Amino acid sequence: MRIRVFESPKDAGIYVATLMEQVILHVERPVLGLATGSTVIPCYQAFRSLADCGLDLSRTVTINLDEYVGLSADHAQSYHYFMRENLFQHLPTKPEESHVPNGVAANLEEECKRYDALIQSHPIDLQLLGIGVNGHIGFNEPSHSLLSRTHVVSLSEETIQSNARFFDTVKNVPHQAVTMGVQAILQAKQIVLVAFGKNKAKAVAESVSGSVQTNVPASMLQLHRDVTWVLDKESASLLPGELWPH
Repeated sequence: MRIRVFESPKDAGIYVATLMEQVILHVERPVLGLATGSTVIPCYQAFRSLADCGLDLSRTVTINLDEYVGLSADHAQSYHYFMRENLFQHLPTKPEESHVPNGVAANLEEECKRYDALIQSHPIDLQLLGIGVNGHIGFNEPSHSLLSRTHVVSLSEETIQSNARFFDTVKNVPHQAVTMGVQAILQAKQIVLVAFGKNKAKAVAESVSGSVQTNVPASMLQLHRDVTWVLDKESASLLPGELWPH
C-alpha cells in the first residue's frame, strides 16, 4: 500500500493520469477499470491532456465500475453520459472498446452475468476507484457480507443523499445500481483509489488503518498487494501519524 497526499485535486489528477499512462505504454492490450463521480474529474482532465499530447489509446479497453438502474445511456445523470462528457468525447484517439453496465437491460440478472464474462475475458490492469462517505467502492455498500460478482444493489440512504446534489431533487436519485463486485475489483493488477475533502477523511482512515470488515467495503483493499491511495490533505487528515506525518 502506498499513500500519496497532494496539495490540490489538480495535482493529484496529474499523478493518477501518469499512472494510467504507464499502463498504456507498457501493456500490449491495456485494460483500464474506470470510475465516475466528481472526484475523478481532475484525473480525466489530466488524462485528456496526455492524449492531446500524443498518448495513443487505440489498443486500450475501458471497463466501468457501475451504472444506475433505470437511467438510459442518454440520461444526463447516467454514468454512460458522464464518461462521454468528461472523457471519451474529448479524446483524439478513442479506446478500442469502452464498456459500461446497461442499467436499463430487460433482464438485469443476465446483464450482470454478461458483465462478469466481459471482466473475465479482459483482466483489468489498473482499476480507478473513488470512495463513498460510508466507505463504499463501486456501489458495494456496507453490509454483513459483500457480493463477489457483478450484481444489482439497493443504494443506502447515505449514498442516495450524497448523490442527490447531481439531481434536481433527492426523489429523482435512483435507488438501485448495477455494480462490479468486490472480487472483480480485487482481481485488478493495480488499484488506485482517489479521495478528496474532509467528508471523506473518516472513510479513508477506517479503510486504511482500521480492521478489514464488510461494513467498510474499502477496507478490503488492504488484502490487495498493489494499492495506491491518492489523497488531498483534508481526506488524509485523520490518518495516523505513522502513515502520513501531517
